[in-house]
Amino acid sequence: MKPIRAIISVYNKESIVDLAKIFIENNIEILATSKTADMLKQAGIPIVDVAKFTGAEEILGGRVKTLHPKIAGGILSYRKEKGIEPIDIVVCNLYPFEESLKKNLTLEQMVEMVDIGGVTLLRAGAKNYEHVAVIPDIKFYPIIINKLKEKKEISLVTRQTLAFKAFEIVAHYDSVIQEYFYNQFQSVNFSEYYTKTYIKSLPLRYGENPHQKAFYYQDPFSNFNMKQIQGKELSYNNLLDFDTVISIVSDFTEVTCAIVKHNTPCGVAIGNNPKSAFQKALESDSKSAFGGIVAFNCPVDEETAKEMTKIFLEVIAAPSFTAEALAILKARKNLRVVEYSGETAKMLIRNCLGGILMQDKDTIKEDTNTWKVMSNNKPTAQELSELEFAWKTAKFVKSNSIVLTRDKATVGIGGGQTSRVDSAEIAIKKAQGKLDDAVIASDGFFPFRDSIDLAAQNGIKAIVEPGGSIGDKEVIEAANQHNIVLIFTGVRHFRH
Repeated sequence: MKPIRAIISVYNKESIVDLAKIFIENNIEILATSKTADMLKQAGIPIVDVAKFTGAEEILGGRVKTLHPKIAGGILSYRKEKGIEPIDIVVCNLYPFEESLKKNLTLEQMVEMVDIGGVTLLRAGAKNYEHVAVIPDIKFYPIIINKLKEKKEISLVTRQTLAFKAFEIVAHYDSVIQEYFYNQFQSVNFSEYYTKTYIKSLPLRYGENPHQKAFYYQDPFSNFNMKQIQGKELSYNNLLDFDTVISIVSDFTEVTCAIVKHNTPCGVAIGNNPKSAFQKALESDSKSAFGGIVAFNCPVDEETAKEMTKIFLEVIAAPSFTAEALAILKARKNLRVVEYSGETAKMLIRNCLGGILMQDKDTIKEDTNTWKVMSNNKPTAQELSELEFAWKTAKFVKSNSIVLTRDKATVGIGGGQTSRVDSAEIAIKKAQGKLDDAVIASDGFFPFRDSIDLAAQNGIKAIVEPGGSIGDKEVIEAANQHNIVLIFTGVRHFRH
């Protein structure tokens, strides 16, 4: 296709003069809207004002510029009609609605950032790719410039590629607008159509396995940020573990460290400082921690960095690192060091059966005042505090989840088993030698008394679980027989 006429209507006018010069060199007539026209005229480029071409002035303070049959007809024509002047190139980029989200504009101001004419131009140009080259972004200018310099025409393959990119850009643009107004006017928790959009932002080293490709796509509405300071490229598995470990430490207000391996915590602890929190978390299961991911909810200092370099770790994440800490970690050049801020996603999405599953994130606020003591023995203040820590940790372990803690640190974790008593046996086995004064949290109810009997045989004095089983009476009787504190929370924390 050898173009004879182009329309230019752009918000971002970067590099537009260079593109327009190529058009003139190829005898392509240029139609331009007001501000774009002014800029091109100042650069000495001859143009035809859109208003002159259509015979209709802009109206509503510029809200309506290109919405005219002569423009739409010129773009959409089959090139056989008489009396319609064809438009062969559409150059348009849209009002920066997405960028405006970061400026805390009012609703009225955001409404004015919704592009109407630009979306129409792009959609029309993309639809008629057989005859039109649509240029929806500055990054495509070099492609057109090179094609016109080399061939004096724009191939069908190029037009098809640009049409796809235009539809992609418009779909993303509309999705961002839809989500913004959904958040503004939301009346239901789950809308009828799910039109969420994401932006490719980070190539990953590989997927779950080295033969699988993977990318990280960013939510334009998310306030979560991460900055990799050093180390190898992050992998798909790294980010899955990263999400889990950040979610754990963010659930606590005290200085907390968590270590995650294969998307499951192997150590979580509260400490007086980051070093002590890390040491306690590591002691929970130092064997499993090898090659794990560590996160803190506080700055990492020099002493903590020294301690962490004693073992092999894949990733260390924290809100910040001191200069001294970074100097120490730098010695491990492959170690990934990441700073993070903001919140992780509030909605969880998972592929399933040719569609997706969506649910709210498990962020219910724990309130120990609503817990019910079901046993004859009542918890001490210290036991209640320990049970609360164990309970908050249990929701991050794959169900069936059993977590043993002591002194605000995990000492044994069992999960991902098809039988709850199997998880209890694993947790107790891992905690051998550290069971004195330990407590147990279970993410779901105990269906039978076997886990209670097992806990009693190993000296456990307090248990917290949701309750709600038809076997609750049997479980309560077992707790009373063994003089164990038993608390029901009334809330379940399965993590499948």
